[in-house]
Amino acid sequence: MKYPKALNTLISNLQKLPGVGKKTAERYCFDLISWSPEDTESFAYHLSVLKKKISSCKTCNALMDMEDEKSCKYCDPDKRDPKHLCILSSQKDLFSIEGTHMYLGMYHILDGLLSPSDNFSPKDLHLEALKSRIERLGIQEIILALDSTLEGDATSLFLKKELEGKNVRISRLALGMPIGSSLDFIDEGTLSKALSERTLF
Repeated sequence: MKYPKALNTLISNLQKLPGVGKKTAERYCFDLISWSPEDTESFAYHLSVLKKKISSCKTCNALMDMEDEKSCKYCDPDKRDPKHLCILSSQKDLFSIEGTHMYLGMYHILDGLLSPSDNFSPKDLHLEALKSRIERLGIQEIILALDSTLEGDATSLFLKKELEGKNVRISRLALGMPIGSSLDFIDEGTLSKALSERTLF
């Protein structure tokens, strides 16, 4: 199908989004064409400045507003419990945990799970930085809040083995999360129960 060149380019870019195939990308494009010039320009502007307005905390890797770059609210020992560290695989998962209002400890975001197909290996976990942080904060409990998938299980087992000598309690979210599920798709009620009933791992 021969669409105008600009439309084909946009369709190709939209297909880079997870879960967006060619037909969905085409539907999005034709909907965008119907937007007013003001709405299109506003959308394009906010998309263009997205990476200029947010950054990642150099300590925990959580997303934060660029203007707050010197102060991550998730690393503030006056507002968070520095004895508990919740390990996550993605920055989005932090907001899922925060939505339960049940956890007030620190976070450590890996930015991926062990997966040969994705070229994500143990060196990408930056274990030395994690171990150093555990010692520096005097962490008493590590909560492995990783996806209940093959990659998530493999990463949890690897981390458990690497951190066992740190004299800390290592726990994992309780069952109740469907096998093969990502935190991204778990409702807050189920996630709250899994967090409160976490077990030793």
